Amino acid sequence: MSTQSIESNSEGNQTVQFKVLSDGQCEKILNAALEILERTGVNVHSEEAISLLKAANCDVDGIRVRVPSCLIQKAINTAPSRVVLCDRNGNRKLFLEGNNSYFGPGPTCPNFIDPKTGERRGAIKQDAVDTAIVSNALPNIDFVMSLCMISDHTPELADVHEFHAMLKNTTKPLVGWTFDVTGLQDIVDMCSAVAGSLEELQRNPFVAMYSEPTTPLSHSKDAIDKLLFLSEKNLPVVYTPGMILGGTAPVTIAGALAVGVADNLIGLLLSQLKREGAPFIGAAPGGPLDMKTMQHSYGAPEWMLQHAASTDVYHYLNIPIWSAAGATDSKVVDQQSALESALQIAISAFGGAHLIHDVGFTDLGMTGSLAQLVMCDEIIGMVRRFINGVDIDEAHLAVDVIDQQGPGGQFMCAEHTFKHFKNELWSPTLLDRQSYGDWKNQGEKTMGARVTEKVQKILDEHKPEPLAEDVAKKLDEIVERAQQRVR
Repeated sequence: MSTQSIESNSEGNQTVQFKVLSDGQCEKILNAALEILERTGVNVHSEEAISLLKAANCDVDGIRVRVPSCLIQKAINTAPSRVVLCDRNGNRKLFLEGNNSYFGPGPTCPNFIDPKTGERRGAIKQDAVDTAIVSNALPNIDFVMSLCMISDHTPELADVHEFHAMLKNTTKPLVGWTFDVTGLQDIVDMCSAVAGSLEELQRNPFVAMYSEPTTPLSHSKDAIDKLLFLSEKNLPVVYTPGMILGGTAPVTIAGALAVGVADNLIGLLLSQLKREGAPFIGAAPGGPLDMKTMQHSYGAPEWMLQHAASTDVYHYLNIPIWSAAGATDSKVVDQQSALESALQIAISAFGGAHLIHDVGFTDLGMTGSLAQLVMCDEIIGMVRRFINGVDIDEAHLAVDVIDQQGPGGQFMCAEHTFKHFKNELWSPTLLDRQSYGDWKNQGEKTMGARVTEKVQKILDEHKPEPLAEDVAKKLDEIVERAQQRVR
């Protein structure tokens, strides 16, 4: 199955133009982050990281580290401006560069909407399997995350089990997370077994791994260990804060960006100190603390603004960009979830963010939903058609065709229509365009009902390409080795 990219903000092209911040405003955000790193500094809870920063002539006082701006500027210059992710078979698929945008599910939802009963329950390994299968079938889902944090296997190995489930049930690129570097080693071992070797995995990586600092301005040992491990292995790492505006970051979007960029740039610096040129994916995402409910809102316009502004900053820095969309605060797939998801997907794609996760999140990021994932696939397709824009050339202007038909003519039977309609007109798979009578005769199905049917049809019928038997056995052995370690 081929993967589409969407490129927005392309001058001289027929596509949309969208930015929240000017280059001058991006420069102000960067300078504020540099001032924070020089004046306030960050707490670093890793002896290896402290040693690297000391050797680079940072000001180190215990765990507090203040960083000269020149070191950050050098790290920005040495980090790759593009990262390419392959599929499981080594085919280059996702080009994180320019304004290409790719979409996938998010991780770590402790709850899941059961695809058969519709009930909310604790997430299990089968949910990671089902997420991979459904994602593999959907044409507008470009990479896979687990959409859950499973509870039916050894808790300390939820990350390893989820990755095991994904590797076996999709060929698409993967993004994973881990509790610590030990689990990360298990996952890299599994990926190396699939690729044939670590060297082949490094040459054609089909996985990026996520690690997260503790905003504001604190970097845990586990977060840094994972970052340094991946940098040493020359494998792509996503190292971004998860800010809550008014909670763990300033309530102002500009202030949250400043502290988030500062935290992210420490990760960038450490990655480059560990291995110059190590692939790094950055951002300063976050959302507001709703002051009425004390919940972190995914559906708020400020959440969308924060991500869009972050995208502008990282385009300015020329660093591959992590972002999010397709999430909702609603507890079910309904009008609210459609509204919030559609706005997020459009804004993230219009801005040209690269790796856009969290598709399928409901319930303030607490519950994964395959129905939400499937509905958002339709929305992404619709947005991609919008971004493809308007072709202005002789064939599309159709002046000769208009002349042939003349005043009062019709174009339904014109050869020009037959030649162009499939590429010009986007065709939905879920949205209803029937007459009222036809809709009524076919069961009066709501969007929600159509989504549920599509989820079940994919789970019943779609069969992802299996791994070779000997490779699948190696993965099982790595998981069993991990089980023995924690017993």
